Amino acid sequence: MPRLSSTIAILTMALSTRPATAQSIIDRVKQSVVDHAGAKADSAAIVNFDRIDGAIRCPVTNKGCIKKAQDAGQVVILTDDKGNPLASQPYIPAAKLTAAQAGGGSAGGSNDGGAPATKVWVNYDFVPGDSVLFAEDFTNDRVGEFPKRFELKYGDWEVATVNDIRYLRSTSGGRISIPLAAVLPQRFTIEFDLMVSSGGIARVTFVAPEDADKFGTLEFNPSESGVRGQGMVSTAGPGEDVESKFFHARAMVDGRHVKVYVNGKRVANAPAIDVGRSDRIQLDLPGSEGMPMLLTNIRIAAGGKTLYDAIAASGRVATHGLLFDTGSDHLRDESVPTLKLIGEMLSLHPDLKLTIEGHTDNVGADATNLALSERRAAAVKTALVKDYHVEASRLITHGFGSSRPSVPNSTPEGRQTNRRVELVKN
Repeated sequence: MPRLSSTIAILTMALSTRPATAQSIIDRVKQSVVDHAGAKADSAAIVNFDRIDGAIRCPVTNKGCIKKAQDAGQVVILTDDKGNPLASQPYIPAAKLTAAQAGGGSAGGSNDGGAPATKVWVNYDFVPGDSVLFAEDFTNDRVGEFPKRFELKYGDWEVATVNDIRYLRSTSGGRISIPLAAVLPQRFTIEFDLMVSSGGIARVTFVAPEDADKFGTLEFNPSESGVRGQGMVSTAGPGEDVESKFFHARAMVDGRHVKVYVNGKRVANAPAIDVGRSDRIQLDLPGSEGMPMLLTNIRIAAGGKTLYDAIAASGRVATHGLLFDTGSDHLRDESVPTLKLIGEMLSLHPDLKLTIEGHTDNVGADATNLALSERRAAAVKTALVKDYHVEASRLITHGFGSSRPSVPNSTPEGRQTNRRVELVKN
């Protein structure tokens, strides 16, 4: 939703194209929990591995099992020879966990590049904003420190890392603030990955704390999420077990219309609730020593014109709602709403012909990014032809890799913006 939207591999990410020895794998497991608070504090936040659907258990010494599961896109739980999860098990990243909860494995659908299956997605119509206002995965922050782009109100917060994946962690709960460059627009989206224990409620407000009771507030917890305020409550359960697991939280705000999502389910659809607007976002988050709160992959974006209006005005439009598995051209389930919008636009305008362009950020080798962007553009065309009955002759594909950034890649917002698919009028 985020790159929050890219699927992050777990410990198997450490496996390179070179064969790893059994001892090297064991050594990496031993080093997996590396933040300054120590393995004891980290292990308190580890997922309940028995409750992850579609996970594959592999003995840490069985390289074949690990590689096979990795190639299949499965969540891997490393065990000892008796099948018990290792005490130093690294966190399972949010994007990977979300896919597992949705039905087993990160692919989430067919492997032929077509439109993904949607049977596990309930009323899911989320389309991310097209202009990134703020993005943060804490990769530029020092472990053990408070993140430099946030403001501390109260509580104990620090950046923690496992296998190069960064989280903001709280063992006390409290309040933090995200400063923005300008007041939020009328149309915007917000997304993040969150792990919170039962009974804890994460609250998101878009006005100053002293004004919060006058406006609607987003709420997220394992049993019920949504929006409440101004005499209105629109909440629902996630439809799956997210207790002590990462889940992907999303909200889409258009004027006074607010929709809230947890993983693949819309849990709130409030047509007339004012959440307010300001130049900062307040996060009130739970957390304790025994059950730390973990937060990462934050993306806030402004909404824009409709696809057709944007193409009519400038001849092209960038879309950020077409999401792929990491390093793959496989479209993820979250892409369905955007694919549907493109398909409907082409149906309503039968004379419209498009070039589908794939673009990446500058992370990784140029040749790899170029080839990947070409395959991803082709996958979008395949989905539109196969599932939305668009004539193939109306679509041309081209990949540019990282060669045509729309903004500098020097910030998280820039890299988020440059990972895109553009539709260009022919």
